[in-house]
Amino acid sequence: MRTDDFWHLIDQARTGAGGEPDAVAARAVALLAERDPEDIVGYAHHQRRVLAASYKVDLWGAAYLINGGASDDGFEYFRGWLMTQGRAVFARAVGDPDSLAELPRVRAAALSGEEFECEDMLAVPWQAYRKATAADLPAERDPVAAPDLNDFWDFDDEDEARRRLPRLAALFVEPPAE
Repeated sequence: MRTDDFWHLIDQARTGAGGEPDAVAARAVALLAERDPEDIVGYAHHQRRVLAASYKVDLWGAAYLINGGASDDGFEYFRGWLMTQGRAVFARAVGDPDSLAELPRVRAAALSGEEFECEDMLAVPWQAYRKATAADLPAERDPVAAPDLNDFWDFDDEDEARRRLPRLAALFVEPPAE
């Protein structure tokens, strides 16, 4: 499976899911389970690469601001949600985490307190493989290297949040009045 195929499958899963992340994940499982097991393994490999590429300090800071905190698992689930938003949104957020402030649902979350996570999206290849073969997904032969997070900053430092993520900080450090 190529990277374009990976994102095309996610786009197909988004169609008819009403924007609900868990529905996107469920549709992705169903669509992927219809493919050859090798494609499912390929999807899993691309998912690991996408998650590794998005394991960035400032994106974690964005998740922290938007969700009112983000543990290790919370950041994983946030990136699962981000995958459900499609390739363009995902790529833009990885390159410029502050761009998430442009998403209408994120802007609305400054008032509603909605959190963005989708653990189910992370399990798509395992569930699809099990559904297609009644077996467990084989272990990755060539694991993706863990990223370097040496540039960590204090996500509770409001001044640093304003400096690094000014648009998100404007929404979540001092949320707008209703």
